Amino acid sequence: MLTMNASSPGPSPAPDTGPSSTPSSDSAPVLLSVQDGVATITLNRPEARNALSDELVDQLGAYLEQANGDDRVRAIVLTNTGNTFCAGADLSSSKPGVAGQPGQETRTFIDVFRLIMHGSKPVLGRIDGHAMGGGLGLVAACDISVMREDAKIGFTEVRLGVAPAMISVVCLPKLRRADASELFLTGERISPTRAVEVGLINRSCPAAELDSSIDSFVSMISQGGPNALAACKEIINRVPEMTQEDAFAWTAVRSRELFVSEEARSGIAAFRQRQPAPWVPEE
Repeated sequence: MLTMNASSPGPSPAPDTGPSSTPSSDSAPVLLSVQDGVATITLNRPEARNALSDELVDQLGAYLEQANGDDRVRAIVLTNTGNTFCAGADLSSSKPGVAGQPGQETRTFIDVFRLIMHGSKPVLGRIDGHAMGGGLGLVAACDISVMREDAKIGFTEVRLGVAPAMISVVCLPKLRRADASELFLTGERISPTRAVEVGLINRSCPAAELDSSIDSFVSMISQGGPNALAACKEIINRVPEMTQEDAFAWTAVRSRELFVSEEARSGIAAFRQRQPAPWVPEE
């Protein structure tokens, strides 16, 4: 079964011993390890509450690109060190909140959102602490997010005299207008239980159950074909933006493509033979 290294005492993943694993310095702003088919990407600026510095955003984007292009990887887990998942903009920067200026050879915060939402691999947020501002944008962009129940989450931008502009693109599709207005305008820090109610995250659980919750989702995801999972992400992102007629036309073509694929042929054959599909990890 695909699983995270749940025996690890902290959120920082143990490095993979395989030949193609990515070495990460413990002092780097973002860490990466690949183990048992899971790429774990860890925000690692606990002294700065994992604020979104240019370096952190660029490295996060680089690791998302690498994980999405790695055939060993079935799922990506995004997590953190320290008691804050991400506090949002790095206010020590000369241009906080921009994270990658136009014209620079770096990945921007928008690039990170695109890699999470439109990358081929499912991205699970293991939210081991508070998430504010841009950090909440990262949480909402993930396909599935699980947050420790004693943390707080909030659109706190208005209390700094700014607004949740870029992150609104990933957050508003998950919110009712009434909830969006309340949360954006008040800047209230809410509990994970409330965040589940409004649709910003999937689950809330005690800190000690974060790993088992993520393991459960990874195990279920591993039952799906890699191309089928990528198609699901594509459908989720594209269909709501289409007219009904365009959506029916596009999904009809996409469905035919999927049913005649080699992955579908092998999956259907395994189903008929009452055997696990070839992509399902061995127990």
